[in-house]
Amino acid sequence: MKQHAGIELLMDVTNKNKVIESIENNEVDFALVSILPKNMHIEKMDLLQNKLYLVGNESIDFNDGKVSKDFFEKLPLIFREKGSGTRQSMEHFISSKGLNVIKKMELTSNEAVKQALLAGLGCSIMPLIGIKNELHNKELKIIPIRGLPLKTTWRLIWLKGKKHSPVAQAFLTYLKKEKTNIVEQHFSWYEHY
Repeated sequence: MKQHAGIELLMDVTNKNKVIESIENNEVDFALVSILPKNMHIEKMDLLQNKLYLVGNESIDFNDGKVSKDFFEKLPLIFREKGSGTRQSMEHFISSKGLNVIKKMELTSNEAVKQALLAGLGCSIMPLIGIKNELHNKELKIIPIRGLPLKTTWRLIWLKGKKHSPVAQAFLTYLKKEKTNIVEQHFSWYEHY
């Protein structure tokens, strides 16, 4: 948009199910996802690795860096809503590790989850990309637990065979050319975790 002042952008931040529906209905040019939709003919561009960690605020005590299975029985675990890719990854991790989660809270956005964590309402498995400042300011911390981080890939997707507008095609061309520079310039901090 800085390079092309006449361009307008409409961006909707929503959960995975609604994103997939928008792609299927050809209502959007692109979607950014961390879990690819099944049974859908799409094209994709890999952008950045997505890392999900167990996160809580600075007041959470986890016994000298060792988190036991009963940790999740003591502290509320904050989930994203059904249909969220983050929730899907979180639920898979919990079931694969046989963890017993007693107390739960459900919120409808990563920002709402982050605010609940900052308020000390529990912990959550969150994408690293959304908590850079809070980690840097020591308001949130990563709680070490075996099996984390969960790793997926942030991908730009669109319907296979979609005829892009000139603006959408120019955006794809720009991303293909500049992706490495963008990642190095804006996400180099990401590799330290």
